[in-house]
Amino acid sequence: MSVPVFLAQELDGPELTLAGPEGRHAAAVRRLRAGERIDLTDGAGAVAECVVREALKDSLRLEVLRRYDVEPPRPRLVVVQGLPKGDRGELAVEMMTEAGVDVIVPWAASRSITQWKGDKVAKALGRWRSTAREAGKQARRFHLPEVAEPASTAQVERLLADAALGLVLHEEAAEPLSKVALPAGGDIVIVVGPEGGVSEQEIAAFRAAKAVPVLLGPTVLRTSTAGVAAASVLLSRTGRW
Repeated sequence: MSVPVFLAQELDGPELTLAGPEGRHAAAVRRLRAGERIDLTDGAGAVAECVVREALKDSLRLEVLRRYDVEPPRPRLVVVQGLPKGDRGELAVEMMTEAGVDVIVPWAASRSITQWKGDKVAKALGRWRSTAREAGKQARRFHLPEVAEPASTAQVERLLADAALGLVLHEEAAEPLSKVALPAGGDIVIVVGPEGGVSEQEIAAFRAAKAVPVLLGPTVLRTSTAGVAAASVLLSRTGRW
């Protein structure tokens, strides 16, 4: 069994107390007991390997065995996700987090059936961030993915223009994702359209921002699975897997 991971902002000192929601989950739900190993991380690369000294009702007293820092992976993978219907957005975020995507950008594409407006923005973004946080812990990630603020098409254009490589998944593209030349560093930004796909106007704008349309494969994937499939190809090809 792998060592469970919990988030904590305070990692200094020979002994630590894991309290709050993380401590309650560890003590009351996971029922961790004295002598068991856990890892604490701040989600930004700092890690404290610990052993449980005492399990309280809603917290754990821990002895720190060692500390270390994990360098962020390179190149960085950014997925711009066109807003999917219903809870498929959370599914996409969960799978991309487990795979190793570094930044997830919600995108209000012209063909997105779902639109985040008014009070929906904070609630939906909160669900995506909570999903990424929990999936990151489950996947034992010491660098949690960033779920960015929702982006307009113009903002996505700027992301692509500033990237080391910008890509757009498109069913009519001639170049396969598996063959495109990849940079050694910097950001790889890949755009995943919503259920209705990327419009011709958006494709033209993204091309102008030096993005390359690419074909993921011979089948049509749901928007909620296209991101993790594309990420898998890129993570393998860059040597991160």
